[in-house]
Amino acid sequence: MMTAFHDPAFFTLTCTALGLIVGSFLNVVIARVPQGGSVVRPRSRCPGCDSPIAPRDNIPLLSWLLLAGKCRSCSKPIPMVYPLVEAGTGLGWLAVGLWAVGDPERWWIAPLALAWVSAGIALLVIDIQHHRLPNALVYPMYPITVVGLMLADVGAGQSPWSSVIGGALLWVVPLGLIYVLTRGRGMGLGDVKIAVPLGATLGWFGMPVALVGLIGAFVLGALVGVIALTRSSWAAGNRVRRIAFGPFLLAGAAASAVWGASLWQGYVTFVGLA
Repeated sequence: MMTAFHDPAFFTLTCTALGLIVGSFLNVVIARVPQGGSVVRPRSRCPGCDSPIAPRDNIPLLSWLLLAGKCRSCSKPIPMVYPLVEAGTGLGWLAVGLWAVGDPERWWIAPLALAWVSAGIALLVIDIQHHRLPNALVYPMYPITVVGLMLADVGAGQSPWSSVIGGALLWVVPLGLIYVLTRGRGMGLGDVKIAVPLGATLGWFGMPVALVGLIGAFVLGALVGVIALTRSSWAAGNRVRRIAFGPFLLAGAAASAVWGASLWQGYVTFVGLA
């Protein structure tokens, strides 16, 4: 008899619903953490008129659609970032669930993957908006990563801790050097801090995956940088607006966790090393 979690429709709905709920909370995190505020109190309010948001208007994504993207009290538009964060988190949780289903080893690393999806979305938006990665979000990922990797280690029956440590060093050393040599102008300290748990997580999948993720982050950053330099709106005289690098680190890590092993295998086959 098919259990609930073997039912694709139930499984898909559950992952997406949980992700939407987490995404709604992430909107609070994104709005308050950079300002040093509490994510618990006060209750959510409209950023336009400061009216408390009623529970019926706080249903993830659905409330925004029913309200046509406007506040019920003042009719001011609700910033698009709110539904995007909720939808993005819902899709992220769904993607992790579909990635892990049917693979016992992936099930054990899935909780850590879900934590990274959630924290990563919040960090991505905050870095774009404020050009910084708050310690309040970065530091908790250290113990979360350690516990998540220990859980994955027990479940998968392997101990790739040399790769975990190697992945962390692979990521933090070059970013740290850039930060020191440029005195913080070429790389933010927050990027260096987040590199440790990100590199360690990718190291669990293997050093090649960690390497592909780091290279991918720099390639994505370089491409966006070149595009930005060609747009006059990004330049002011001889000065160029700063580009947040955190989103590229997170995107490179996410892409490599999914496709890194295949990309590396394709590369070594192409160059004749396999």
